[in-house]
Amino acid sequence: MSELELTINRRIAAPRQTVFNAWLSPETLARFMRTPSGATDISKVSTDAVKGGRFSIVMKTAEREIPHGGTYLEIDPHARLAFTWESPYSLDDSVVTIDLAEVDANTTDITLKQVKFRSEEARDGHRGGWNAILDNLQGIIA
Repeated sequence: MSELELTINRRIAAPRQTVFNAWLSPETLARFMRTPSGATDISKVSTDAVKGGRFSIVMKTAEREIPHGGTYLEIDPHARLAFTWESPYSLDDSVVTIDLAEVDANTTDITLKQVKFRSEEARDGHRGGWNAILDNLQGIIA
């Protein structure tokens, strides 16, 4: 089952540069990388936003903290990010790729793809999580 993947397409009402930079800024990541359970707690985030650099995101719920991390594999300014995704719910060699396409000066299409999951249930849980994260992103940068 580890070859399972998911793809999410989303249109964000913000310039491509703004969307791209949000994914690398610890302050902005902390505001939109939250659990889908409706938690409003700001996550704890650190980033070393260079190829080969690491990031850490600790999402908070009322009951616990959920650690996430990864390594930046590709940083193509304003166009593409790729990074490993380490969480209690994904395989260690899971990879997330985010492609950004400018629709116009104030609109960006995002294609988020994640590969390698433990199970279909884990993939579906990540689908809900990434959709909530993209909703949060839209809310803070638009």
